[in-house]
Amino acid sequence: MIRPARGKTPRRPALKKPPNNSNLKDPVGVYCRVRPLGSEDQECCIEVISETTIQLHPPEGSKVNRNGEFKETQYSFKNVFGLNISQLELFDNVAKPLVDDVIHCKNGLLFTYGVTGSGKTHTMTGSPGEGGLLPRSLDMIFNSIGPYQAKRYVFKPDDKNGMEIQTSVDALLERQKRESQTSAPKTPSRQRPDPEFADMINVEDTCKAEGVDEDSVYSVFVSYIEIYNNYIYDLLEEVPYDPIRPKPPQSKILREDQNHNMYVAGCTEVEVKSTVEAFEVFWKGQKKRRIANTQLNRESSRSHSVFIIKLAQAPLDADGDNVLQDKDQISVSQLCLVDLAGSERTSRTRAEGSRLREAGNINQSLMTLRTCMEVLRENQMYGTNKMVPYRDSKVTHLFKNYFDGEGKVRMIVCVNPKADDYEETMLVMRFAEMTQEVEVARPVDRPICGLTPGRRNRNQAFKEELTRKLEERGGPVNGDLENPSTIEILIQSLPPLPPCNLVDVNDDQTLPRLIECLEKRHRIRQMMIDELDKTAGSFKSMLQEFDGTLMAKDNFIQEQRGKLGDRDRIITGQKSEVDRLEKKVKTLEYKIDILQKTTNIYEVDKRSLQQELETKDQKLQRELSDKRRMEARMQGVVSNTKMKWEKECERRVAAKQMEMQNKLWVKDEKLKQLKAIVTESKSERPERPERSERPEKPERPSREKDMVKKRSVSPSPVPNAPPVQPRHRRSCSAGGERWVDHKPASNLELDTVMQPHVPNAIKVSVPNEKALSKCDKYMLTHQELASDGEIKTKLIKGEVFKTRGGGQSVQFTDIETLKQESPTSSTNRKRRSSGNAPVQQEETTESEWTDVETRCSVAVEMRAGSNLGPGYQHHGQPKRRKP
Repeated sequence: MIRPARGKTPRRPALKKPPNNSNLKDPVGVYCRVRPLGSEDQECCIEVISETTIQLHPPEGSKVNRNGEFKETQYSFKNVFGLNISQLELFDNVAKPLVDDVIHCKNGLLFTYGVTGSGKTHTMTGSPGEGGLLPRSLDMIFNSIGPYQAKRYVFKPDDKNGMEIQTSVDALLERQKRESQTSAPKTPSRQRPDPEFADMINVEDTCKAEGVDEDSVYSVFVSYIEIYNNYIYDLLEEVPYDPIRPKPPQSKILREDQNHNMYVAGCTEVEVKSTVEAFEVFWKGQKKRRIANTQLNRESSRSHSVFIIKLAQAPLDADGDNVLQDKDQISVSQLCLVDLAGSERTSRTRAEGSRLREAGNINQSLMTLRTCMEVLRENQMYGTNKMVPYRDSKVTHLFKNYFDGEGKVRMIVCVNPKADDYEETMLVMRFAEMTQEVEVARPVDRPICGLTPGRRNRNQAFKEELTRKLEERGGPVNGDLENPSTIEILIQSLPPLPPCNLVDVNDDQTLPRLIECLEKRHRIRQMMIDELDKTAGSFKSMLQEFDGTLMAKDNFIQEQRGKLGDRDRIITGQKSEVDRLEKKVKTLEYKIDILQKTTNIYEVDKRSLQQELETKDQKLQRELSDKRRMEARMQGVVSNTKMKWEKECERRVAAKQMEMQNKLWVKDEKLKQLKAIVTESKSERPERPERSERPEKPERPSREKDMVKKRSVSPSPVPNAPPVQPRHRRSCSAGGERWVDHKPASNLELDTVMQPHVPNAIKVSVPNEKALSKCDKYMLTHQELASDGEIKTKLIKGEVFKTRGGGQSVQFTDIETLKQESPTSSTNRKRRSSGNAPVQQEETTESEWTDVETRCSVAVEMRAGSNLGPGYQHHGQPKRRKP
């Protein structure tokens, strides 16, 4: 068995490119197609000026340039197709040259580009009754190579972007194996297209490539992939359905073959023999493609789709009968038809969730395509050698070989003339204008095979001539050669003739021997004739029997033909009815498909809205629970604050009552002391002599007496009790509580005998939290200069409380004042009052009254909350002089 040969994709030879040689490069062909408006009342922003130029008009309300005028821009293309262009004209100008190159062993890339809803999928696929570029390309390929197609499985794809060629025997075994596994594929003549897409491939204006190599055999393989979220998925991959655990589709990876061409590893390649079969495979993958409903397009493509048509061809051998088993003569060319997803703005589509992520990946891949084009253009125009970022996106990485010179590149820019797409359309036009400046190396022609051309035609002519001769002679050519051999066998079975040469007249032996031999041969011949007659009779009877059986079968066949004619008429009527019902079913299936897609879209929207509703409901429940907790917390705070203020009010009321009681007690004590002083002065003072010269002084009303009368409940003071010396009473800070004695470092040390002494006190110069946390009381010693020039000391007291935050706070409750007076001031005053030499009774009386007033002025003052101890303010009281 001959080893299978492996084909390879034609590649540009590794020659050094001459710089700045435009003869070996072609620019990227960019075409523009303008779709019709959805309604006549929509505003149009695009005007077709000529066959190669369009003009963009800014819509009303758009931004103006600096001079206040609208800026109208024009863009030029290789060709512009207006609103009324047909799919056939578009195919003849754009796709037909690429298909012709594929048939002649050259690669081609055609992709559609534009914003969402601009008609890219319609341009590529078409619609019922008007097929797009894809079905027309398939139809042209099969119309061109139809008579020269190889049988199935003669070409077999390997897993490394190449082709293996098998012998006719291996191909036959492969076909039988596949037919035993699955049902045999229908032949193109008997295969009927699916009514769902039958109108798309019934192309009336068929076209055919010229210059097809008749001495080669061809096979067509198709594959269909999509690039979704920058992952590659095989749309033709058969995944077994598991209702319990459905498996998600597995992504594919890109690999590089031995010729440095990129391909999708593990991608399914299906061999097809007709346009119907190829489009059926495409439609099967199209149903798996991801589409979604957006605000701008009801059926928006969410992925980039790539339909690859791979054409494998190999020359015939020298006899023109079998495929040449030479791997160097096998070539594979391919045509990639790419339907790019439309660029969109999320502010207009209002995409959320997965739709937002899809839109981001689509825009990112298109941005990578623009970046690659810009870098290629910059490298070609300015001679730089920047690295083109093909690997940033799967789209550019897959087709990087085309931009490196592996085939022609064509781009159709689809635009929507409505004014809402003005800004997106302007960006698309700028990209298209920049892409036209990119040049791609021209692919080289395939080397011509060294065999004599016209081998297939000569072989076909020889077979036709042989068949004609056979028909003229009424049988096979070697039929006349078989009869002599049969005669010779019969002759050899007869007895041999004796020698019959007569040498003497009297020879009587030769003739008798000859006569005897002839008689013997005659008997044998007669026996053979009898045997032949018998065999002929039996054969004749057998033929008659067969003839009778044949006549009976002919009669039966005639009868069945009559019935078959009746059935044919019935079938013809039913066929017309079936065609009518198929058209109706097709229409209903199309409607059902639309309704199903709409239902799926609504289901997705319903689930998203339900999820959003549940999320908002949960958020509302959380807010309600937070509100209830906040209300309970506020009620607790209010109740605590209320209790705190009630306690504070009670404490303040109690403090106020205590203060008023202390003030009342102080006043009582003052009155008692005043009464005691007055009583003592009257008892010790002698009576005044009456003067006749002076009138008696009117008695002043005694406030003290009135107060004593009013407060008769107070106990009367003891007459002989010594006067209270407040100076020697100690401060209340000497209690049993723990005090913080705060004495600033700036205070002066006084040499007074009596000093405030607080036992068990913590003395600090600066208060701190550690000291406050160990004590219950707080005292601050403050010094200041009094009005008489003496130093006044204030003891500011307070209680220490713990705060809610864990700290300490001081609430001041009392201020105790300590004064230091000089005795010289009172002595001088007394001396001035008794300085005259003659001591008169009147002056003595005045000095006594003055001394009484001075003594009365010595009072006891009390601060709030002093508890009769540390709250006293002690004044230095001079000793009263006896009269």
